Amino acid sequence: MKFGVVVFPGSNCDRDMYDALSTDLGQEVTMLWHKDRDLGRFSIEDCIILPGGFSYGDYLRCGAIARFSPMMQSVIEFANAGGKVFGVCNGFQILCESHLLPGALLRNGHQQFVCKNVLITRNGEKIYKIPVAHGEGRYYADKKLLDELEANEQVIYYYCDEKGDKTTAANPNGALRNIAGICNSTRNVFGMMPHPERACSPVLGNTDGQEILRSLLMAEQLV
Repeated sequence: MKFGVVVFPGSNCDRDMYDALSTDLGQEVTMLWHKDRDLGRFSIEDCIILPGGFSYGDYLRCGAIARFSPMMQSVIEFANAGGKVFGVCNGFQILCESHLLPGALLRNGHQQFVCKNVLITRNGEKIYKIPVAHGEGRYYADKKLLDELEANEQVIYYYCDEKGDKTTAANPNGALRNIAGICNSTRNVFGMMPHPERACSPVLGNTDGQEILRSLLMAEQLV
């Protein structure tokens, strides 16, 4: 499997993702410039990653301008053909703006930027400590869509406490139902607000992100 990391003007986690994949996980990684279109070197067995940051300065809505970049037109085609696409933080916002993932990311409920470690879980059993850093990370969808996401097991991660419970206190941004990450119905596109690439190096004292990247990106499907 090969990885491509898209670089937008304002991306600030592209090198973090590159280092996590290449250095910590030993994977082949290529940086992709937002003005390019060519994904010919990648097959649908590979994965394109949209990193965190402030693409195009986050003018208008977060991710709204990046959605129209030349590279994103190719990424949309790649995803629709079954290729794997993974968005972190701003990348998650871009995926929602591109309609590759349902719902929207709104301004944090407390109206403040949040930057800290949080706990996330899928089923309340395995718990991961992963950093967040965002001002517009509050996942929103109507009740019908939220019910569908949970019924189809498309919610991959929830914010939780140390016991795995989805409490209000454990929710850093007011996301509905404590949702931290979702995938699409065909399970080849995935987005999450927490930054697993910032929890991959033993030097940082936390390698929980390695397990997340391996389980999501190196499996035959994202779930």
